[in-house]
Order: sequence, then structure tokens, then C-alpha cells
Amino acid sequence: MSNRTFSYTIETEVPSNYLGNLMDFIYQKYILPQKKEVTNVSRFVRDGNPWLTYTVLDPTGKQQLNVEIRGSVPIDVKIIPVDETVTEERVNEIKQDVVIFVELFDEELRKSTLFFAWREGEEIVPEQLRGKEKNPVNRVFLETQIFLFVIFISLGMFLFLIAGWLAPVLLLAIQLVFVFFSNRFIARAADWRITESNPIIHVLEYHLPPEERDAFRQKFSRDKLMGLKKELYEQTISKKGEIDCETAHETFLRYGLKCDPENLSTKKSNVYQLVKRTAQKFGFPMPEVVVSNTMMPNAAASGPSPSRGIVLITTGLLVQLDDDEISSVLGHEFGHMKGRDPLLLYGLTAAEFLFRFYVLFPLFPFIFVSFLFFLYYWAVMTVIYFVNKFFEARADLVSAIVMGQPKVLAEALEKIGFHRLLYERVPSFRVQEWISLEPHPPIYFRVDRLEKLKVPVQIKHPFVQSARDVTNGFLATLQLG
Repeated sequence: MSNRTFSYTIETEVPSNYLGNLMDFIYQKYILPQKKEVTNVSRFVRDGNPWLTYTVLDPTGKQQLNVEIRGSVPIDVKIIPVDETVTEERVNEIKQDVVIFVELFDEELRKSTLFFAWREGEEIVPEQLRGKEKNPVNRVFLETQIFLFVIFISLGMFLFLIAGWLAPVLLLAIQLVFVFFSNRFIARAADWRITESNPIIHVLEYHLPPEERDAFRQKFSRDKLMGLKKELYEQTISKKGEIDCETAHETFLRYGLKCDPENLSTKKSNVYQLVKRTAQKFGFPMPEVVVSNTMMPNAAASGPSPSRGIVLITTGLLVQLDDDEISSVLGHEFGHMKGRDPLLLYGLTAAEFLFRFYVLFPLFPFIFVSFLFFLYYWAVMTVIYFVNKFFEARADLVSAIVMGQPKVLAEALEKIGFHRLLYERVPSFRVQEWISLEPHPPIYFRVDRLEKLKVPVQIKHPFVQSARDVTNGFLATLQLG
């Protein structure tokens, strides 16, 4: 290990003129709070790029790793073991620390950033801020419909009181209809429909200096921003087919907005081709593709089968990830369609539902009028969500097998789930993640598992392997906790 150098690149939204601020942020928020674990800290500028270097110590004070971070776009990271006993897992942990704090800085920067997104030929749609999903319908019908099933399970008892013994069968029939037509519900709830003739999403970002953020919010109303967005579209995309930073700069000035060209960045994503390439690798027909204009990074696939599938992508995902990372995330979502996970989970929840009303209730009616019902309900929900983790882990494996980029998917998960990664450094929080009503396994588990896979990935039974891995991961966490 001591003769090896591990090199990484981290794609970031940080503009070049903020890279120095990024190095300061990592120093202040990451290096200084752990003075006893880090030594030989150095900050300097070389060839116009800010650098941050340091040495990581083990608990005894012995030097483990040298870390070099070059502030560039993308960010370059080198980790050099100086102790031959250092494991690759430790190297990945240190790399992950850098990713987390880069993403934390990105998040801070987004608070002072204007985002404008367009689909060519589509009506102007206002953006939604991170964390403010405007369509709760999407949450119900995505993520293998687990949330939809939980809603139906919760409503079952109330309908039973009204309709009697026929209620469970009627409710399951209605739920099945929702499952089969979930693609239509999602299509209606999304903002833009992506087609072969209109395949592209454009995104413009303008990073306001932090000290101007409050004044900007007071001066620029939502209507004024929408007017700016419309004019940007008409002056750039509709005429030239892409955003022109010079024209955008002139438009900003006409609205009385001071605009530093260095703070302007643009991105053009052919969403249709991204989904089409993924579908071809899976051997699927091209699904319907829709985009939700929200800065919450997410992608999901739904529908009862690949032939009636739909893929939803948010503009936040297009901003935060590069094309390879987006493709790997799409591979995960196509893994759900390949396994027909919504139908399988429907079968699981339906079986519990029927068992509860036609077996458990007649034999032990007192359970449903006592505290035992809440205990039973909590246990059932915990088991269902834990089993759903098998499906999510299987989708990771399927993406790794078909797309052939397990480490790229791991990097995408690090970026999307950096908050959870930070919290999961605490053992007690890891245990909580395993048994909580969260459909996904902990991020640290998913990332570690993907990084250990060898390319090409060859696994005969992904679901069986995933169930085994999830169970072993949970038991290992209990032992460490």
C-alpha cells in the first residue's frame, strides 16, 4: 500500500473563482475540528490553483496517509498511504470525507445561487427550491411504490369498519389499479415531457455573492425572475439552441442585476439520449421520460413492466451529477423495472393485508382493540421496509452488472446522500438507519458494497445476494454498535 497513489476527481458546481473559498471551507470545517487526527497542514497557490495538503494520523499519532487537494474543475484529490498497513477501506473513507465537505460547500453555495431551467419548446415553468417538492404525488408513486402500499395498509382498518369483510379485497383491487396506471399519474404530475424531437434540458446557474443574497431577495420578486427567465429563453435558447453566457450577461444587466461572467455557468443535457442508452443496455423499449423542475436531486422509474414504464428525472440531478453518474443512477431505476419490483412489493403488502384481516383478526380480535395492534403495526412496517432494502440493494447490483460502472454509481450516491453519509459515521445512527421506515439501505453500506465489486460484475442471483448482503450488513452494524 505504501508505494501506491490513489487519484480521484470530484465533479463540482463550484465556479473557478470560488475554489479558494472551497479550500478555506474544507480547512475551517474539516481540518481544524480534528487537529489531533491531522498534521502537516499546508495551504498554497500553485499555477493559479489553490491547494490544500495534510497528513492523516491513526489513533496512536502515527502517520497514515498524505492527502493532496487541488482546487480545479473538476477537483483533483490524491491520497498517498505512508503506512503499508493502511487498508483500501481507510483510503476510501478519507476520500469520502473530501466528497462530503465539497458537497456541503456546494450546498452553501446553492443558497446564494439562481437556477433557471428550460426544456426546448416547452412553456416556462418556475423552479422549486431544494427540499420543497411541489408534487407529493410523485413520492406516492415512486420508490417502488412502497409509500403507496403503506398508505393503503394504513387505510385498511378504517375501511374495514365501514365495508366489513369485503373491504380488504376492494382496497387491494383499487391499489392494483393504481400500480398498473402509476406511469400516467407520474406523467401528469411532472413539469416537462421529454421526447426525441424535444430531448434537451438547459440549466443556467448564477452564483450571487453571499453578501448580496438578502438584498436580492428583497428587490427581485418571483414575477420579475420569471420575466428574466422568459427573456433569457427567447434571447438564447429559442434563437441559438443553447444558452449564450454573453447574451445572458446582457439580459441580467437589463434587469438591473449586477452580473459577473465568472459566476455564470450553463449546462445542456440531452435527457432523451441518456435514458435511451440506458434502456438499450437493458434491452428495454424506450420508456416515457418526464422531468420535474426541482432542485431536489432524484431519479425514479415506475410502471408495472418495462413496456409500460416511465422515468422521472429532476433538474437537481442534472445539475449535481455528470452524465456517467446520471446513467448509473438510471441503471438503478431500470433495475427496479427489470425486477418488476412494484408488483412484487404489491404482492408482499397484499399478503400481509389479507393475513391481518382474514386470519389474525378472527383468531385474535383483542389485538385490534389494544396496544398490541400498534406494536404489531410497527413490527409489520419495519419488516416491510427492511425487505424493501433487498430490492434497493438488488437494483444497485443490477445497475453495476448492466451498466458496468459500480464505482461511478457509488460516487453518485456519495453526492446525493452526503448528509446521510456524515450522520452515518455515528454507529448508533447506522443502527437507526437499518430499522427505520426508510426504504433504502444506509448510504455507507451501498457505497462500500459497490466499491468492492470487480468489473465486469458477475452475480448469478442478484436478489439472493442482495438479501444476504443486507442482512449481513445489518448484523455487522449491530455488533459494532
